[in-house]
Amino acid sequence: MGSLDRRSFLVAGGAGTLALASSSCFSSQKRGEKGKAVAGIPIPIPAQLAWQDAEVGVVFHYDLHVFDGKRYRQGRNRRTPIPDIQIFAPSNLDMDQWVGAAKAAGARFAILTACHETGFRLWQSDVDPYCMKALKWRNGKADLVREFVEACRKQGIRPGIYFGARWNSHLKVLNFRVQPGSPLTQEQYNRLIEEEVEEICSRYGKLFELWFDGGIISPDRGGPDVLPIFEKHQPDCLFYHSPQRADARWGGNERGVVGYPCWARLPFKSPTGRRVPWSMLSHGDENGKYWCPAMADAPLRNHEWFWEPGDERKIYPLKALVSMYEKSVGRNATLILGVTPDPEGLVPKKDFARLEEFGKEIRRRFSRPLAEVRGKGAVTVLRLPRPSKVNQAVIMEEISKGERIRAYTLEGLVPGGEWAALAQGSCVGHKRIEVFPAREVSSLRLRVERGVAPPLVRKLAAYRV
Repeated sequence: MGSLDRRSFLVAGGAGTLALASSSCFSSQKRGEKGKAVAGIPIPIPAQLAWQDAEVGVVFHYDLHVFDGKRYRQGRNRRTPIPDIQIFAPSNLDMDQWVGAAKAAGARFAILTACHETGFRLWQSDVDPYCMKALKWRNGKADLVREFVEACRKQGIRPGIYFGARWNSHLKVLNFRVQPGSPLTQEQYNRLIEEEVEEICSRYGKLFELWFDGGIISPDRGGPDVLPIFEKHQPDCLFYHSPQRADARWGGNERGVVGYPCWARLPFKSPTGRRVPWSMLSHGDENGKYWCPAMADAPLRNHEWFWEPGDERKIYPLKALVSMYEKSVGRNATLILGVTPDPEGLVPKKDFARLEEFGKEIRRRFSRPLAEVRGKGAVTVLRLPRPSKVNQAVIMEEISKGERIRAYTLEGLVPGGEWAALAQGSCVGHKRIEVFPAREVSSLRLRVERGVAPPLVRKLAAYRV
């Protein structure tokens, strides 16, 4: 195929070239867009761009029931309060070790569950007494949110917070709604959540992501008005998520993978509070008007978000984790792994070792390309220093200017001087990892066969694994 001019890209875009309404997941007309993007192509805000560039994160789940000696049952935990708050008493809690596990895995950000379904708060709340102030442990002076944030900054990891408002067994809240027997009215509970979000957003400095467990309902649906609080204190943070704003979307499963293609676009501003087909969560919409990239999440232990005794056998093997990476980061999604600190207050040794093994393997595979190049236009050619066997390639778009590529072929210049097809695809976005049978080639060629604007290739790299 010959080179494509600007007009052919715009015509190929179809519905994707329509002008965008301003909202969130944000259109190209909102939040400081410099006017360089082609009209009608949504682009990420800085928080979304940073989140996609981070590629891998870790979320730490920790709550009262880690200490109760019982198997975690989500349905029970949402309804039955923990009878004795004083069971929370880790003997050797080391937040630096937690964050060290995230760093060993190659994660660039980490998230702490500041509160979950029991309703217990892991910080020094001034508005909710069901928090660390009520503990005998450390004389009620501990603030694990602060310890976590400080440990992250010390080790160069960006800190985020996971906040549970949907369930609260202590206050008898189910699916956002206050139940009979609660000490609070719905209005009082909403105000409590607003005040707690104010504490989280204003006390701990710049955060990377605020993740509401199961989302959070908006005021027009009877929920708390947290978005203005968030935007006041955390203008550069990723917001996940509400009907008012969703900077990212769930990828549709908890296996750490998304489907292919996986576009960072949706046809509506937020998937929260609506019936969204699984295929839309997993694949996105190539002509969607709103930027909303996918999150692929999975617990390191299959399928346990919280620590359980004797379950080291459930730790995913290295091969499975590498496959997750290829089918999440390598499909234009961000991978978040769940890690389970134990009652002692440490990431278990075998879990830590597997995270470290995973980080080393990803670095081994992708830190030293045989060669790499940037490109602009329909054809990008990468010349290798010498003919080599290649079995993997990474393609990245300059997504600050939007997803432009819609179909491509990756070719290799094989002995004899002919171009042989190695892989074909559609979505590239932040990153596409192509894995194919090893071929000896002297060059790679990326031919973009369809798009909505002239392609901007941030990276084309060749690897031998």
